[in-house]
Amino acid sequence: MLETIFGKGDEELIKIALTHPSYTKENNFSDLENYERLEFFGDSVLKLFTSKLLYETYPESPEGELSKIRSILVSDAILAKVAVKIGLDKLIILGHSEEKQGGRKRESNIACSLEAILGAYYLSGKRDEIENFIRDYILIYAEDIDKHFEKYNAKDILQQYTQGVDKTRPEYNTVSVKGPAHKPIFVVEVVWNEEILAEAEGKSKKEAEQNAAFKACENLGVI
Repeated sequence: MLETIFGKGDEELIKIALTHPSYTKENNFSDLENYERLEFFGDSVLKLFTSKLLYETYPESPEGELSKIRSILVSDAILAKVAVKIGLDKLIILGHSEEKQGGRKRESNIACSLEAILGAYYLSGKRDEIENFIRDYILIYAEDIDKHFEKYNAKDILQQYTQGVDKTRPEYNTVSVKGPAHKPIFVVEVVWNEEILAEAEGKSKKEAEQNAAFKACENLGVI
């Protein structure tokens, strides 16, 4: 799938981009052999091309609006969705312990590997392919984010509200995990001042927390 999207890249760089730090640690390999450096670089590649495309797509939008949309587009939640869509989660090379602890489904792992892949293909000279990929797979969320920003940013909105009231932050507790191990559904509650504000489900803890925060904001009249 990667070669179909990006074409043929530097095989060594791509292997590094798919290697999680847990693997190099367990096997006593150098840290230079995992994706952390490429992730660092790929993060900038992602933001550069996303910024360019947003600038072109929304010629009337001010900088603040573009920044808000970009912050969600490059978030772990969106990147993980995209990575799963192209099958990247199945290609990540994990250490045994990280694999056993469900690391293959962890949003942060999947998102970091996608950023590293973008870095690897950029260094392989695939600039046009990267821009097309971001347009076709990531920018497609921009319109919905623009229209329903509160839905995507509910945790920050709720925290700003609670801190404005009494300088405290809401807490998120996992109530239960339902469904089969390969396709879990997380149930999370959000608590503030010992009161349960809302409860919601999600395919990951982060998604469930965001959904619970959105419900809480609605219940409090913040949104």
